[in-house]
Amino acid sequence: MIDLCKVTKTYITGTVEFKALKDIDLQIDRGEFVAIVGPSGSGKSTLMNLLGCLDVPTSGEYRLEGHSVNKLTSNQLADIRNTKIGFVFQAFNLLPYATSYENIEVPLLFAKVSAKKRRDRILELLALVGLADKLNNKPTELSGGEMQRVAIARALANDPDIILADEPTGNLDSKSGTAIIEMFHQMWKSGKTIILITHDMKLADQTQRIIRLKDGAIDGNGNLA
Repeated sequence: MIDLCKVTKTYITGTVEFKALKDIDLQIDRGEFVAIVGPSGSGKSTLMNLLGCLDVPTSGEYRLEGHSVNKLTSNQLADIRNTKIGFVFQAFNLLPYATSYENIEVPLLFAKVSAKKRRDRILELLALVGLADKLNNKPTELSGGEMQRVAIARALANDPDIILADEPTGNLDSKSGTAIIEMFHQMWKSGKTIILITHDMKLADQTQRIIRLKDGAIDGNGNLA
């Protein structure tokens, strides 16, 4: 499903050149539950941006479902992000002035889903994440765990094949974090491909496979959990 071949990402500031990723070879199969781990500065965020089609490689090739991502237009990349990949972030990234309903509605609006189908899908997702009674609440009226559940519902809105989560429990207490991880396991069992970006090895150990980054390169071949 995901195939990176000799992928390098280089940033240039003035006369300074920095290789954030170096010759990354990585394959992730459909339906895998994978953790990408590494210390700060290892390249995790850069790799996440590439996998999520938020950026493209400087060299090498990224193929998603057999199609090369490298030369896609910005509109084509945006379409992939909205339909094939659901994002979950540590800081939730919810619109602060919008209700739970309205936050989940955003990707459906971009996908031009009809009003009735949007409503049916949003209510279905709110029930799925246990927040059917919070549809009119704004983020300031929700706990951290509830905000992350809204973010997960938003990520699932267009039924993407891939869920890409960046430190999804980083801002949560242990009880809420455990509940969120259980939700990821349920999504995985339903057939989603789950990729977690984390520095938390306790979280990583709950996945199928661990991919370690060090200084912009893959350190070893990863472990099967």
